[in-house]
Amino acid sequence: MNAIDVTIIGVYIALTLGVGIWISKRASKGLDSYFLGGKSIKWYYLGLSNGSGMFDVSGTAWMVGILFLYGVKSFMFMWMWPIFNQIFVMVFLAAWIRRSNIMTGSEWILTRFGDDKAGRASHLIVAIFAIIASIGFIAYFFEGVGKFLTIILPWDLTLIFNDSVLLSSDQSYALIIIFLTTIYTIKGGMFSVVATEVLQYGIMVLAGILIASYTFISVSDIQLETVISKEWSTVFFGWELDGFWDGKYQAFNDLIDTQGYKMFGAFIGMSLFKGFFASIAGPTPSYDMQRILSTRSVKEAAYMSGFTNLVLFIPRYLLIAGIVILGLVFIAPDMAVSNTLSTNDLEIILPKVINHHVPVGIKGILLAGLLAAFMSTFSAFVNSGPAYIVNDIYKKYFKPEATQKHYIRASHLASFGIVILGVIMGFFAESINSITLWITSALYGGYVAANLLKWIWWRFNGWGYFWGMAAGLVVATLQFVLEQNQNNFIVGSIMYEAATLPAIYAFPVILILSLVGAFLGTFLTPPTNINTLKNFYTNVRPWGWWNPVFKSIKDTNPVFKKNNDFPIDMFNCVIGIVWQSSMILLPIYFMIRDYTNMFCVLILFAVTSVILKFTWLDKVRKYKN
Repeated sequence: MNAIDVTIIGVYIALTLGVGIWISKRASKGLDSYFLGGKSIKWYYLGLSNGSGMFDVSGTAWMVGILFLYGVKSFMFMWMWPIFNQIFVMVFLAAWIRRSNIMTGSEWILTRFGDDKAGRASHLIVAIFAIIASIGFIAYFFEGVGKFLTIILPWDLTLIFNDSVLLSSDQSYALIIIFLTTIYTIKGGMFSVVATEVLQYGIMVLAGILIASYTFISVSDIQLETVISKEWSTVFFGWELDGFWDGKYQAFNDLIDTQGYKMFGAFIGMSLFKGFFASIAGPTPSYDMQRILSTRSVKEAAYMSGFTNLVLFIPRYLLIAGIVILGLVFIAPDMAVSNTLSTNDLEIILPKVINHHVPVGIKGILLAGLLAAFMSTFSAFVNSGPAYIVNDIYKKYFKPEATQKHYIRASHLASFGIVILGVIMGFFAESINSITLWITSALYGGYVAANLLKWIWWRFNGWGYFWGMAAGLVVATLQFVLEQNQNNFIVGSIMYEAATLPAIYAFPVILILSLVGAFLGTFLTPPTNINTLKNFYTNVRPWGWWNPVFKSIKDTNPVFKKNNDFPIDMFNCVIGIVWQSSMILLPIYFMIRDYTNMFCVLILFAVTSVILKFTWLDKVRKYKN
């Protein structure tokens, strides 16, 4: 590390802490100000903040690894999350969610199921899910930023006590950065989070442009041609992923064979299957939903969600593609001679490239940008998770009459508690990849069934929601425990096969068991009060099977109209997924200098943008608020 790079990083950290603490006074007015910024923040700031929050360092390291190994088609790995849920949010879910006018995702549940025993059970289970998800993501960040900083920074921070390693160097680095981020997040709430994330977004964009420019200048066409094959640069694929690494790079084919994605067609099909249901289910109760609820109106909620897609992908993939090209040219030859390549080798490509193949000055800005990526995403979860503890559990069930100052202090304690639990979980995680797969395929799998039914089926009630979510969470947690203990089972046994099953393929099992719990809970208990359903349907106006409720409303309000936008919404979602994918592919093809495909993707981006202008944006402009 050069002194210039260290200075850049130091200035960035000081600036972030200064901005976060300076603006924190605005959060002291109450829970609405602390968690939602008083619903006074402009939609484009929230959009930049939301995009910044999705630009995390652990995810970036993972994406660098999969683009390095699988080539251009690897962008479809992002469908595991699924990344295109942001399109569904943009097209119709942001408006549905914002119309509720509440503070958290679990509080929103009460508007759907009422505030009786069934409603409170569903309210409680979604709050528990939100807390577990926040803890899981903090563990994910802990694992990623520690590995990243250990390779980048020159100081060994291993803590030894009585000849035993108390903290490894990567754990020490992770704890320091988490502590600094937690300070301004807890102090300032949503105002500090948004202000610092807008600053961090600017740094990340600058880092992406600089690394892309440097890579473009320093790597020649001939160097690229020697390592990038035609198959690496195509988005098309067959049912089975054949090895496309030639000659001395054969070790990468062997690594592909061990990762569980050899049946690539089945994997993409399962990702799309899961992604469709997960996307209609809506965003999980985390920072993404919090940004929607923080907007000033329904119209601005839709604008913010569309803007998030627009500002996130091109700068992020400029950075990722630039790092991958440097890795392919300078690191791949040495990696290929190893006989023990693993997923962990892919996860450290990012820090290795920065450490050895990025010049002074650019390195400092890039490191500041990646630290910004970590801090912005981490702070978003630290701000959103405690909202469920304080607003949905502590305030509702234990102390409903306390002062706003008391609730803010409770929020500070809840934030510390979530961070501590997330760090403890991070100590026991094997890799970024293992946590990624658990969150995307198992934990979120347990969320899908109940949250899909809540939108589209009037008869679905609070007990159905509770047992559907509970079944999903139990199975998801069991799957994670089995995966973490796979070495304790006999190879070939049923338990070993269950423990080593790729998490994405466990999704149908989790979905089915969640649906069983949801249907049993619904049909064995009375339906939700019709007045609650009428209020919800009149306010939110979802499409789906709502005829009994619609007819009841028509009896007293003959001019009320049913939402018949399902066909146009689904059309916009398909167009939106193509639009989103074009923004990922455009910088990749630009960086590998495949100008033919780049211009094809650019035309695709332009055409889909025009279509969405007429079919989505014009409709949003007609919203009354």
